[in-house]
Amino acid sequence: MKPSHTRQREYPVVKITSIPAFENNYFWVIQPDPAQDVVFVVDPGAAQPVLDYLHRHQLKLGAILITHRHNDHIGGVNDLLRLYPVSVYGPRAEAIPQVTVYLDDKDQFVLGGLTFHIIAVPGHTWEHIAFYLPHQQMLFCGDALFAGGCGRRFDGTAEIMWESLQKLAALPDDTRIYCAHEYTLSNLRFALAVEPDNIDLQHRFLHVEQLRAHQQITLPSTILLEKRTNPFLRCQEHGAQVFIKSHSGENPATAAEAFGALRAIKDSWPA
Repeated sequence: MKPSHTRQREYPVVKITSIPAFENNYFWVIQPDPAQDVVFVVDPGAAQPVLDYLHRHQLKLGAILITHRHNDHIGGVNDLLRLYPVSVYGPRAEAIPQVTVYLDDKDQFVLGGLTFHIIAVPGHTWEHIAFYLPHQQMLFCGDALFAGGCGRRFDGTAEIMWESLQKLAALPDDTRIYCAHEYTLSNLRFALAVEPDNIDLQHRFLHVEQLRAHQQITLPSTILLEKRTNPFLRCQEHGAQVFIKSHSGENPATAAEAFGALRAIKDSWPA
């Protein structure tokens, strides 16, 4: 009897491009099919950089994806909609009235042949969501998780934000992380203060230092790299516990408490 052969499903080859803006933002352009001229943009905090990119590459805007309400992520939406009256996918929030397709935790939608999964990640802001492409192993997480760090906690408790980060840490190790800011070098400086003996972290810092010396982007990261080097995913490690105790005097009983203490230390840490 001949063995049966199951044909593996083929998924689109997706092109991801960063548009740098402001001091350290990235707007992400998702091109589902590089042979086609339609793209989607994630968190356009300003319209002109996006319009310049579209014009330069002769592309059309097909949709806007929003992770949360802060102006450096939504400031360009109105101007883009005047030229491209497209659908805006995002969370339910009064501060983002431009959203036309409301998204909640565990929702899924198909856009340009891509299946997006929504992960609610409250903490930085209460309505924050992340866009996850499981078949392409890509995560667009706004300010929830950074390379080497995480966003400040504006809404909710430390436990809520810790749970949000744990959702992202549970994704496959090779998931690529497209966050919204070029904070990696400063984040890793803090990380080294937390875990100076972390060999993976030492190597990563040197690599990122070289990239930034040449003004090169440090993204995307990966879930595995973050689990090995990001102090906000390593709150239960011995080095982090010692650091928290020495800088705050606290001896957290849970991982969420340790996260909250570490985030509070980072909030007042020199840039």
